[in-house]
Amino acid sequence: MISILLVGNGNVATHLYTAFSKADSIAITQISSRNLEKIPSADLTIIAVSDDAIAEVSSKINNKFVVHTSGGCAISELKNKNNKGVFYMLQTFSKGKDVNFNEVPFCLEATTKKDQQLLSEVAKAIGQKIYTINSEQRKALHVAAVFVNNFTNHLYKIGNDICIEHKVPFEVLLPLIKETASKIASLSPEKAQTGPAVRKDKKTIKNHLDLLDTNQQEIYQLLTKSIQNSVD
Repeated sequence: MISILLVGNGNVATHLYTAFSKADSIAITQISSRNLEKIPSADLTIIAVSDDAIAEVSSKINNKFVVHTSGGCAISELKNKNNKGVFYMLQTFSKGKDVNFNEVPFCLEATTKKDQQLLSEVAKAIGQKIYTINSEQRKALHVAAVFVNNFTNHLYKIGNDICIEHKVPFEVLLPLIKETASKIASLSPEKAQTGPAVRKDKKTIKNHLDLLDTNQQEIYQLLTKSIQNSVD
């Protein structure tokens, strides 16, 4: 039985606690990052807090092995005195939305082989996709994830705004969104690219721009230029 102390109560911590609670090989305890006066000992301490709080929270923990869950922070952000590591799950987490951890990539980093093995065992208790990723690789992955997830979701928001303004249901776009996401499992994103930017349909592009507000026009033109530069 592996004992885990989970520090934090946000989206990531909430989903991790639920998953670990169902794992037979894990004994999980959770505390708030605001309640660090008395810290239970554990084989592994997972800090699931905001990036800006990692240094401060970790500096108050003396357990033997402490990891954070951030994609954007290096292992050196941890300021505990003992062993350090990273237990990063490359997925978007929202409270109220179930997560299938078997589909979640676990990107793990530790300073010793023994700790790396422990992280792998912990990840395998709730998931299947295990990767050894160092801090520089994780930084690049995190930036890539912002593009494919956060920025893409913002584009969904803009698309939804346009639909609302022109009184058409956003749900009409859902099959297109699903096909676009599934297509890149078999095609490279470059080969999967379609649309007026690739075809350089100037008339269509102008018609689109005439329909958009200033902020939307700026984004549309920037992305159109980026697409065209990538295929020239």
